[in-house]
Amino acid sequence: MAGHSTAVVARTGNNPFLRTIASISTLAGWCSAGMIVAAVAITCQMIIIRFVLNGSTVWQTEAVVYLVIAATLVGLPYVQRLRGHVNVDLIPISLAPKARFFLAIVTSLLSIAIISVMLWYGFEYWHFAWDRGWRSDTVWGVRLWIPYLSIPVGFGLLLLQLIADLVAIVTGTDKPFGLE
Repeated sequence: MAGHSTAVVARTGNNPFLRTIASISTLAGWCSAGMIVAAVAITCQMIIIRFVLNGSTVWQTEAVVYLVIAATLVGLPYVQRLRGHVNVDLIPISLAPKARFFLAIVTSLLSIAIISVMLWYGFEYWHFAWDRGWRSDTVWGVRLWIPYLSIPVGFGLLLLQLIADLVAIVTGTDKPFGLE
């Protein structure tokens, strides 16, 4: 069917907080897609330089690696918003609605706690690289705080999306695990 999407998107209703976070997560998804496209374009350029023009490449491999990692991290909130992660929903389906609600709250709080820890240490790692002026050990010598910035940004945006998902469940805007 043309124009039909099978993705189950987290509901936002008329809640301005949920709509704002959904917009931010969607923007992050577009940025992530742009990074993937840039990585593919750089890879094609690298192939032409190396194998067609018989030249050497200096920065391309490192840039592609950093772009793909950044795309993965920055794309996390968009995937969470679309509920694109692998799900095993046998337990939530078999639970009564109140137990399903309780399980959704517990798993949301645990996810928020884990991502908060990852955000904390990711920020600390990024700041350490920035403060010490770390550079990669390659000819390009990129300042490592630049690619490492994707760690706190990605986990920070994922944390916002997880909080929005929790708010949507608590306020009744969305159903636990997207199940009616």
